[in-house]
Amino acid sequence: MYVKICGITNDEDALFSVSMGADAVGFIFAPSKRQIWPEDVLSIIRRLPPEIMTVGVFKDERRERVAKVVNKLGLKGAQLHGHESREDTAWIAERVSFVIKAFPAGQSEVRQFVDYGADVLLLDSPEPGSGNVFDWSLAEDVIDPSTLMLSGGLNPENVEAAVKRVQPWGVDVTSGVESAPGKKDPVKVRNFIKLARQAATPKYKSIVPREALFDWQEEGI
Repeated sequence: MYVKICGITNDEDALFSVSMGADAVGFIFAPSKRQIWPEDVLSIIRRLPPEIMTVGVFKDERRERVAKVVNKLGLKGAQLHGHESREDTAWIAERVSFVIKAFPAGQSEVRQFVDYGADVLLLDSPEPGSGNVFDWSLAEDVIDPSTLMLSGGLNPENVEAAVKRVQPWGVDVTSGVESAPGKKDPVKVRNFIKLARQAATPKYKSIVPREALFDWQEEGI
């Protein structure tokens, strides 16, 4: 079970999430209560182990800026959480080694995910960023569950049930492990990761490219 802790805004939360076993941490560049500036992200990722997937989250941003920010910072992936077209997503995927494309649950484009050229399909609430849980039966629209990352209102209380019901490749959480917007709750982070892994089936397929894990980019911002 691949676990991503998103909405990281400080060193302490990033390091603690990693120490508890998170595979990935996400930094939100789009307007949000958890928005963070590139300069601050750079200082955080320099302290993380090289095997950790670091992801920049963008929403309806120009594709050129997405690629530039990810590559200059040395991030290992981009998450597109807006209405990015198939063409723009594919363009970014050619220049960024790992791309997560988010869709609201129930959106018809979910069935055309393969045309976007992304690595992972993130299924979120129909109101992305709301922290609301959606009807997990909508995950049946995903043609290939082995590329599915489940999000949308997950927390330590429901992640076990969600994983058992949907059987996703990974899970993504932001507000569900916070004590306040932009500040993680250590107990919630620890329990979320533990329960998600406990509920997962033994079968696991890594879809994170090896170069994304180990090719640490030294170029500064």
